[in-house]
Amino acid sequence: MTGPLDGVKVLELAGLGALPFGSLKLADMGADVVRLDRVSEVPEEPKEGGYSFWDRGRRSMAVDLKHPDGVATVLRLAERADVFLESFRPGVTERLGVGPDDVMGRNPRIVYGRLTGWGQEGPLAHAAGHSLNYEAITGVIRAIGPPGGPPVPLLQILGDFAGGGLLLAYGVVCALHEAQRSGRGQVVDAAMIDGTMSLLTPYYSMAASGMHTEEMGSNLFDGGAPFYNVYETKDGKYVSVAPIEPHFYALLIEKMGLDLASLPEQNDRTRWPELRERFAAVFKTRTRDEWCEILEGSDACFAPVLTFGEAQSHPHHEARGAFLPRSGTPELAPSPRLSRTPGKPGGSPAYTGSDTDAVLEEFGFERAEIAELRERGAVK
Repeated sequence: MTGPLDGVKVLELAGLGALPFGSLKLADMGADVVRLDRVSEVPEEPKEGGYSFWDRGRRSMAVDLKHPDGVATVLRLAERADVFLESFRPGVTERLGVGPDDVMGRNPRIVYGRLTGWGQEGPLAHAAGHSLNYEAITGVIRAIGPPGGPPVPLLQILGDFAGGGLLLAYGVVCALHEAQRSGRGQVVDAAMIDGTMSLLTPYYSMAASGMHTEEMGSNLFDGGAPFYNVYETKDGKYVSVAPIEPHFYALLIEKMGLDLASLPEQNDRTRWPELRERFAAVFKTRTRDEWCEILEGSDACFAPVLTFGEAQSHPHHEARGAFLPRSGTPELAPSPRLSRTPGKPGGSPAYTGSDTDAVLEEFGFERAEIAELRERGAVK
């Protein structure tokens, strides 16, 4: 049984963060991903040991894109590939000779995926940036923080991974689907600012209608609502509750041992601070595990707040096989889960450049050609 992208050949110009996450999602679904690494990254004395699961599902080929033979080699590989991925600043691959026109000139059917923070055009297009910057300029972090306090930096989940790598993978799959009908490839411009704003679609709408205000910590989903919040427990740990619907809310109140009639009305925003204090006091009376015994698995919309380490051993994750047992690191199973052609985690390159010869042979290079390219320093 093979994944839904079995047979799709992907060339990935080595990059950081969001790009390898996007290609990981493609690899997990069966795509054959070849990462084109720099020759300078190949260890002088390779020691096979495998990389982290971050690199899984790829083979590594080392090539020098500053060498004309290295560029020619990449263009020849592109003739037999379905997807070409890069995450340089705008114009860099064009200057290297592997831009969209160069690659698609050799293979009109190829999908050329470009991942940047700011996009291919605009006054910020050539500036350096990271996930926090993209989350800042799109309004995300300005909406997250305590009342009267500063915005809170997030993990890279929104800007880099969801708004970047996942957006790129989605765009590539869309373009591959269209290419099956038209026989023509196209360029996928995946900008992290676009992806982040796309994830904010409901909030831009709520802000326009007045449902979400610009005052941090005062809204339904930003910690303002007592019934959509996190509370400290007796043992200094935390739990989350989120019963938005009245019947779920009533169940939470019952299981907390409170009288619904004695509390402020659920959606009376003027009395949310009072209600939040009542909730905080009650949750402080028991440990996190005790609250799990009372609330977990019920319709009260409850979950304990876990660390990464604790999440690995939670019974629900264990039952679903969320973490793979094959390595000592918390390696996650491929997702989403397909019923007939599920994804499968692939292996990792033994070291940078470990698959150079095998990849070149597979793409039609003769052994004498490979030896000559290595001698010239175009590959390693």
